[in-house]
Amino acid sequence: MSPTARVLGGLAAGATLGLVLAAWNPLAAARVADVVQPIGKLWLNALQMTVVPLVLALVVVGVNTASDAAASGRIARRAIVVFILLLLLGALFTAAAAPALFSLFPHNPALRSALDHAVVSGAQQAGPVSWSTSLIAMIPSNAIMAAAQSAMVPLVVFALFLGFALTRIAPARRAMLVEFFQAIADAMIVIVRWVLWVAPLGVFALILGVCARSGLSMLSALGVYVLAEILLYLAVTAMMYGVAVFWGGEKFARFVAALLPPQAVAISTQSSLASLPAMLESAERRLGYPKQVNALVLPMAVTLCRLTSPVQYLTSAAFIAWAYGVDLSAAQLVAGAVLAVVISLGSVGLPGAVTFIATNLPVAQSMGLPVGPLGLMLAVDTLPDAFATLGNVTADVTAASVVARQSRADTAASANTDPQA
Repeated sequence: MSPTARVLGGLAAGATLGLVLAAWNPLAAARVADVVQPIGKLWLNALQMTVVPLVLALVVVGVNTASDAAASGRIARRAIVVFILLLLLGALFTAAAAPALFSLFPHNPALRSALDHAVVSGAQQAGPVSWSTSLIAMIPSNAIMAAAQSAMVPLVVFALFLGFALTRIAPARRAMLVEFFQAIADAMIVIVRWVLWVAPLGVFALILGVCARSGLSMLSALGVYVLAEILLYLAVTAMMYGVAVFWGGEKFARFVAALLPPQAVAISTQSSLASLPAMLESAERRLGYPKQVNALVLPMAVTLCRLTSPVQYLTSAAFIAWAYGVDLSAAQLVAGAVLAVVISLGSVGLPGAVTFIATNLPVAQSMGLPVGPLGLMLAVDTLPDAFATLGNVTADVTAASVVARQSRADTAASANTDPQA
């Protein structure tokens, strides 16, 4: 049985038992929920204990990976700029659209109480602070204290400074430190895999406790989360067609037809890497992009331009806010969007299930939201994977269209200024 099937099995078993107990005897259901509650919390704590070192290591290594790619030439530098802009576009769109989308669904006040008991201790919200206080807090006066307090925004800012600083020291020392942080990330991922091995038990305990107290509310809420995530994935995928037409200079019908083969592979395999050969063939034969653009931009895009990653992080945060009845301010949403882009660029080449907590937790925490529900969301987040891969593959070819147009413009300008042309 696959890990996904095992987790979904634990979710189904816990939900069924919780609903049966709630219908049979609510008092007994609450007692059973109290008994299993520590198991779920222990599992969540085990996931969360890897977040600080993993985020720090991923951002430092990610900065240096992007720096190495940018150093390989003008096309690579342009590609990275395009990637960042596309990720920001998707993140800012989701920051605006996700809360509005969730507001269309009715909210059950009992859900917050059930989540408070089952997944967090108190679920305390961060109080409102001024913009100047938030700005000052972005740069930590003590990076170690920020890590100890799991203050993700200042920790990520410190990691960015450290990552860029490493690009300015001697190559031998830089390589040694990057390898050190990569080893930390690898070790944390091993721990996460161990914890995910018992995920069916942890998810069983969490969902049993919630369903025993709230009935069908949590299951319907998770259904809303999955539906909203799929709709937002499809929305940002559709946006990429507009980007290709207006920024990449593509003809809409030709671009749609050329994307069909790699999109078919993406949906069937749920892997951008497996879709790369189809993307290369479409970009070269159907769209006629220069070979140097295809050979460099598309492989880079597969790892660096995961359009739907920031969409996922922000959708998760918006769902938690909706479940707890929290209204997110524009400043919180923008800060979360920017952080989501940084986290996405840092977590290159890692399976989503492995880094789900490490990548989603910083964004939710930066908005002052409880992070306990992430354990339940992890169980169902694999369901929209096909739509996520569809969006990522579409964005990768879109990025190639933009860089190809700029490369052709450079060639034409060079030909016009060549006195022998």
